[in-house]
Amino acid sequence: MPALSAELVQQKVAIIAAISGTPAALAAKAATTTIPIVFAVGSDPIAAGLVSDLSHPGGNITGVSFYSEPVVTKRLELARELIAPGKTIAVLVNPENPPSIEQGAAVQKAATAVGQKLEVFRASTQNQIDEAFGEIENQNIAALLVSSDPFFFTERTQLVVLMARNALPTIFGDREHVEAGGLMSYGASRRNAYRQAGNYAGRIVKGEKASQLPVMLPTKFHLMINLRTAKSLRINIPPSVLARADEVIE
Repeated sequence: MPALSAELVQQKVAIIAAISGTPAALAAKAATTTIPIVFAVGSDPIAAGLVSDLSHPGGNITGVSFYSEPVVTKRLELARELIAPGKTIAVLVNPENPPSIEQGAAVQKAATAVGQKLEVFRASTQNQIDEAFGEIENQNIAALLVSSDPFFFTERTQLVVLMARNALPTIFGDREHVEAGGLMSYGASRRNAYRQAGNYAGRIVKGEKASQLPVMLPTKFHLMINLRTAKSLRINIPPSVLARADEVIE
């Protein structure tokens, strides 16, 4: 990422859109203080060090975040509604991506608060995903939370296949996982975040300043359930969960 960012700076591009995660946005920020940068990330922009103020980002950087700690806690609540009391839930994080680690920590904090047994598994390669699911199976995990992460988003087919193979109730952060056959997702729209980032990029190209465009945070969260997957996994979705769904695949 630093090398790619440096190359873009050398080419004197008009704007850098860093939408492949927080590491990309940080690399772009480190490479230039003059070329406008627009990010779309799944982390807290202040905690990540991208900006110091959401309303007035200042400098040459602004963007969109689709992360919210309460969303991560909500996924844990949904998982607990799918399993019997006393069972263990797992969370999968990418150790190479700080926001993914932060999500894991947020889930751990929420689980501790309600006395929920939780195990954290780590993967940053396809082989490590396979290994993580092997460990999850050996430990008799009742449900899995997959953190929002660019790598896990790219590898959603592999994750869905392993979910089905293990008949494991799994909750994702992106609707695209459910469209690919995943069981359930809850979170802000990644598509909308990318669209807003594109809107900001266009406005900057037309003359507006990045420093004057407030960082956008998610305001709407979407619960999506794939009942076809639930049926194939022989999982009963509680009526209380179905009633809250914004979208259902039947």
